[in-house]
Amino acid sequence: MFGIGFDIGSSSVKAAIVNLVSGDVLNKSQSPDTELAISSVNPGWAEQDPDIWWDHLINATDQLFKGLDPSIRTQVVGIGIAYQMHGLVILDEKGQVLRPSIIWCDSRAVETGTKVASELGHDVCYKRLMNLPGNFTGSKVKWVKENEPSIYDNIATILLPGDFINYKLTGQLNTTTGGLTESMLWDFKNHSVADFTLDAYGIKRSMIPDVADTFSVQGKLSKASAKLLGLPGGTPVCYRSGDQPNNAMSLGVLDKGEIAATGGTSGVIYAVNDHPVADDTSKVNTFSHVNYDKAKPNCGILLCINGAGSMYRWLRKVVMPDSGYLEMENLAGEIPVGSEGLITIPFGNGSERMLGNKSPGASFHGIDVNLHGNAHIIRSTLEGLAFAFVYGANILKEMDLNLKRIVAGNDNLFQSDIFSSTLSTLLSANIELKNTSGAVGAAKATGYTLGIYAAVRDAMGDGESAGEFKPNSALKSSMGKAYKSWVSVLENQLKNGR
Repeated sequence: MFGIGFDIGSSSVKAAIVNLVSGDVLNKSQSPDTELAISSVNPGWAEQDPDIWWDHLINATDQLFKGLDPSIRTQVVGIGIAYQMHGLVILDEKGQVLRPSIIWCDSRAVETGTKVASELGHDVCYKRLMNLPGNFTGSKVKWVKENEPSIYDNIATILLPGDFINYKLTGQLNTTTGGLTESMLWDFKNHSVADFTLDAYGIKRSMIPDVADTFSVQGKLSKASAKLLGLPGGTPVCYRSGDQPNNAMSLGVLDKGEIAATGGTSGVIYAVNDHPVADDTSKVNTFSHVNYDKAKPNCGILLCINGAGSMYRWLRKVVMPDSGYLEMENLAGEIPVGSEGLITIPFGNGSERMLGNKSPGASFHGIDVNLHGNAHIIRSTLEGLAFAFVYGANILKEMDLNLKRIVAGNDNLFQSDIFSSTLSTLLSANIELKNTSGAVGAAKATGYTLGIYAAVRDAMGDGESAGEFKPNSALKSSMGKAYKSWVSVLENQLKNGR
């Protein structure tokens, strides 16, 4: 018996196939090889065509089975979906996409969310939504209503990216509790759809599809989709979650006190708590975790840094387009801690929630044209990214969350010794790396829904260790000094309205 997991990202669609009995990963794939394009026709906008995700899912599935025994296709018993959070996909009554998806890093609806928060009031936002409406999916719907009324009038259904993929696979229109919490459409107090938020947004209740459990049969593979993918018709989609809760689950982070981190397109520190808790500054956000239910309301406290891997990929393209990340790391390793005074502010991918929805952008400070070269720029950027994580992590510490041990996937930024060592040292935390992925976790999760495993943790297994970073006491002083300089530059920018 085999499970397939799909991870629908803004950079690519990843897939994995797993033996659900042994837990062995048979193969992984990704489409496209390069990054998916993001359209930004206005500053702060970020859109993608949802049908492109579907096209690349088909291609990733085809790649997944290359070199495998053809009979394995007939033994696939479950499909799991992880997806980029907070995106908006809107369909008409015929199930056709009405406009490009407004994705997670689009910041056009910040002002819209601020107005709705003022209407709802502090207590409603922080005691029932656990967040300010902000730039989340519900606010994006209201933006469409106010700015594209002819499109809004034709909306029949509002979906998140993962809901859309489930619809393409099965023909079923539904969402999940997790999807509603990340959209600001879930009432944590009454454990139900937040009708008061729908009223504030002016969204019809009929636009919200049925709600399915995270671990449940959310539809079965249609004949048409089964033919396209070469999979058995009727295969159940039996798991769906936003990428950050899914990543945490994939790393075995499920219960109170456990911390996960990722350093992909965006950077995330994700702390699990056993009940909803709000950050009054709304710089970090609370969403339901994969194992949330009314009796055990586990939640994830999520710190997101938009300008993370996206910033480092941009740097590679601009500074060393013909080189790999390992070569960049080696070059940066020749430069001392602090990059000899060069400071990088890495926030160049939209508004940052942890900075009060401000957009300071990405910038370099203290450039000495007689001293600094590519190696300095690379090291300074890696340090700046680590400093951004630390800056946000201090907000989590103020919420009494213990960051002494962090589990991260062995990919993206965490493959950088400079980044990981800086983060570990400044947080005084051990960082344990594991070889897994969101697509693998989504595939394994199907085994729990199907009853192969008695618990979600059993389905994930212990994970393959890929090393560990521990605080470097010899460098703590110099790193601390560099971090203080970085904070001073950042806060001066924020003070001056950036």
